[in-house]
Amino acid sequence: MALKFQSPLTFLQGTGLTINPNDTELFGTVRQTITFSIGQDVVTTSDVLFNQITVSDEKFIIDNEDLFLKGGEISGSLTVSSNTAIAQNLTGNQDLTVLGTLTAEKIETEVTQSVTLFESGSTIFGDTSDDTHQFSGSFLTSGSLKLATSISEISNDTSLTDSNASGIVTENALKNYIDDSVEDEQPYLRKSFVHTGSFVSVSTSSFTATSASAPSGLTATSEEDFMFFVNGQMMEHDALTVAQSGSLFLLKIDNDSLGYDLESKDEVIAWGKFNS
Repeated sequence: MALKFQSPLTFLQGTGLTINPNDTELFGTVRQTITFSIGQDVVTTSDVLFNQITVSDEKFIIDNEDLFLKGGEISGSLTVSSNTAIAQNLTGNQDLTVLGTLTAEKIETEVTQSVTLFESGSTIFGDTSDDTHQFSGSFLTSGSLKLATSISEISNDTSLTDSNASGIVTENALKNYIDDSVEDEQPYLRKSFVHTGSFVSVSTSSFTATSASAPSGLTATSEEDFMFFVNGQMMEHDALTVAQSGSLFLLKIDNDSLGYDLESKDEVIAWGKFNS
């Protein structure tokens, strides 16, 4: 049997609740269907959307107890499939893995060493002078490279003319500099020829020879670059002077200092830096 209302029954919808028909008097005299709706499905297979959730002491469990929200903390596994913007600081106690490109205006790490990477300008590796940084492979730099406070450059100047006290030279620069030096200096340093003198006077003997000229940077050729022997006995340098006169090399002696005079029968031998 039918149930009729003595007074009409009315349902009014409110915030989050939709009623169809809304605000309609129901007497029960005829069959009527009333639909109550909260705007979205709430079954276990539904995608439920909330504008705001407030949690105090109780846990809010998401995804079959894999993710927990409690007291401002998130625990459990979280997968973000779209962009995420963080307005404040992000602090993590475990590893951070980035499978794509990591873009940052500044990266600063501090474990056993300090490393600061800036978007542009200077980059800092280490915080003390005893820090060691290892690189595997080639190291390329387009700017200046300072190895230490006392080293300012690596120079390829083959003439070494800049005389930089804080620069180091390349193998190429050193080889070419030595080769250039050897071309003039080494042949001069190796010159050792012997000539026999002719009697000129009791204090002079002449040699048909020309003394070698010292290259720039070396001490000029003097009597110190020769040894003289008279009848097999070496003559003291303090009593000798030499001079080049045209094609003749002259040996002049201080008779008083030497203690004897040259004679025509004496054999005077000169050994030293002659051209030939």
